Formats: sequence, C-alpha cells, structure tokens
Amino acid sequence: MNPSTQDEIVVSILLIVLLLLLLNPFGFWMPNELLYITVGGVFILVGIFGGLVWKESVGDEREQLHKMLAGRIGYLAGLTTLIIGVIIQSMGSNLDKWLILAIGAMVIGKLFGLYYARKRK
Repeated sequence: MNPSTQDEIVVSILLIVLLLLLLNPFGFWMPNELLYITVGGVFILVGIFGGLVWKESVGDEREQLHKMLAGRIGYLAGLTTLIIGVIIQSMGSNLDKWLILAIGAMVIGKLFGLYYARKRK
C-alpha cells in the first residue's frame, strides 16, 4: 500500500469519526464550542480528502480501472443515500431543500467532469 493510499484511508477514517460525532450518537448535545470545533475539523478534513483525491495518479490500466470503479461506487452510494433521504422526508412532508441541492450538485459535477475529461483529450 503506497503512502498516498494510507493518507487517504487515515483522512477518511478521521472524517467519518467527526461526521458521526456531529450526529450526536450518545444522546447528548455537544456544547457550542465543541460543535464549532467539530464542524471546523470536518471542513478541514473534507478539503484534505478532496486534495488527496484530486492529486491521485494512476500507473497502468488496472489502477485506472480501480480508481474509476471506486469513483463510480462512491458516487452511486452518495446519490442513493440522498435519494433515500428525499423519499423518507417527502413521506413525512418535511423535505429538506439541501438534499435536492446536493443531488443537483452531484449530477452537475458529474456532467462537468465528463465535459472536462473529454475536452482534455
């Protein structure tokens, strides 16, 4: 396992831990200061994670296929989660507009990525 992959795994685990803390799994509300620190940590880790993903490079066709499959699986997992959220919240007549905005951003990002990749060839 190369150092870049290890960095990505460590940052991903830290990000997931902070996101779980934001869900307040232990049933107590965090003090405002801790909440702000956690949100700041999530913001920083998402930036680091994005940088690691962006600078990722591939050596051969097999590595390129693995990267492509990981991206597709991540995209579909995120989209499926958001769609389930839309369905559940729609049934409760309490649809959060941020879910719709996130789905739209994912679709537009995917289209922009396809355009960028084709233009770059």
